[in-house]
Amino acid sequence: MKDKIAIKVDDLTVAYNFKPVLWDVDLSIPEGVLMAIVGPNGAGKSTLIKAMLDIVKPIAGTIEIFGKPYKKQYKEVAYVPQKGSVDWDFPTTALDVVLMGTYGSLGWIKRPGKTEKKEALEALEKVGMLEFRSRQISQLSGGQQQRVFLARALVQKASIYIMDEPFQGVDATTEKAIINILKELRKSGKTVVVVHHDLQTVPEYFDWVTFLNVKKIATGSVKDIFNDDNLTKTYGINYKVSLLQ
Repeated sequence: MKDKIAIKVDDLTVAYNFKPVLWDVDLSIPEGVLMAIVGPNGAGKSTLIKAMLDIVKPIAGTIEIFGKPYKKQYKEVAYVPQKGSVDWDFPTTALDVVLMGTYGSLGWIKRPGKTEKKEALEALEKVGMLEFRSRQISQLSGGQQQRVFLARALVQKASIYIMDEPFQGVDATTEKAIINILKELRKSGKTVVVVHHDLQTVPEYFDWVTFLNVKKIATGSVKDIFNDDNLTKTYGINYKVSLLQ
């Protein structure tokens, strides 16, 4: 068992129009894991990470980042939103999008300088997008856009990376590139939390998993809890891990 807790969720309940989408969730995410949040559509997966990021307000419960509220720890957290939630027609280049990731450390008044630009270019190179640095974000493919947003997260030099379905709508090459970077982040001691829908890749990609369906079903290491029982409890049908592999 890992020692230090990166994210602690206590008694979390979130409701939309008086209908609970998360109910009484307790969750401790250890530092240094690469964790998938899995569950059926409408399970509250995106809502859970938005609550962690203080985007969604709970009606009950608390969330701590390294023992403190998110507002005091926001510089420790980088977020890659779901692709569908981004206005891709906004007139800006790939490099400018990545430079936005430096604003948290600079503040909104000070402009990025040579150091920040160098870091942004290095991040673009890391995700294989350096040659597209001057391209308008709207002119990139879905996979290329996702790589740019990952580069933006990387320049934040955060301790925790939270991602909402980063593999959605990307090609196999991009998916492999993204998971390799996420594994590098974990290897360097970072905590990575990913909303994920492809059950087949969970054992290959992740070392920690949380099963969610409005309530938390189970959380722990993939080798210990990614099993038929938890899959069936979460999805409501008779799942077999052996059939996923």
